[in-house]
Amino acid sequence: MVASVSPLSQPEALPLRSLPTEAPVLIVAPHPDDETLACGGAIAALRAQGLPVSVLVVSDGTRSHPRSRLYPAPRLRQVRQAETLAALAQLGVAASRVVFLGLPDGSVPSASLSTALAQAALAQCQRYLVQVAPRTLFVPYRYDPHRDHRATWSLMQAAIAALPQPPRLIEYPVWDWDPEQRQPLDARYRPWRLDIAPYVALKRQAIACYRSQTTDLIPDDPTGFRLSPELIAHFLNPWEVFLEPVP
Repeated sequence: MVASVSPLSQPEALPLRSLPTEAPVLIVAPHPDDETLACGGAIAALRAQGLPVSVLVVSDGTRSHPRSRLYPAPRLRQVRQAETLAALAQLGVAASRVVFLGLPDGSVPSASLSTALAQAALAQCQRYLVQVAPRTLFVPYRYDPHRDHRATWSLMQAAIAALPQPPRLIEYPVWDWDPEQRQPLDARYRPWRLDIAPYVALKRQAIACYRSQTTDLIPDDPTGFRLSPELIAHFLNPWEVFLEPVP
């Protein structure tokens, strides 16, 4: 059930809502940088209020430059983890609050699969959620065009069942800025905006920590992913968009 016209095409018209304060808060990122691009302002605002924030990074991010010989997967994994920790430090999240699952980039398994990888990933997520016991959980939008984002949503949705009390679930779109990739909004969702104007400069600094994704740090893979200045600008609006299921 989807809306014929997605309100995500006009984010400025979405209602502004206050920051959730049910803590602890967990941000789940399919790839290293998704947490900063989509939720960097929310993270900074939460930490400014002194609320505990943890971050779970699901994939290892090594498919961003698959042809690089200077940065083979083991080295790129280390680089991307270091970038994530640096970015989150800018936003006020300590390294001890960040966990990397290290699932294969581009092949994050859905919870519905019966493979050994899927079952092991789900068990990891369940153990982690029980440990953190989040009261607010940020996850990717279930219909995001990127398969890793959809699979991450699936893993988290299944893992929530292990919690004695379900958290407030808030989903975030990543590709809503792109009309060619924007997905119609499921009518069961309520979209809203969070005002992050006081934290845009801080978010910009955090995004800049991802040098492997924003600069020529990796020069030997011309097909590698690159966050261009034009692309980054879409994540530096004075708001962030979030989606919640209608009760």
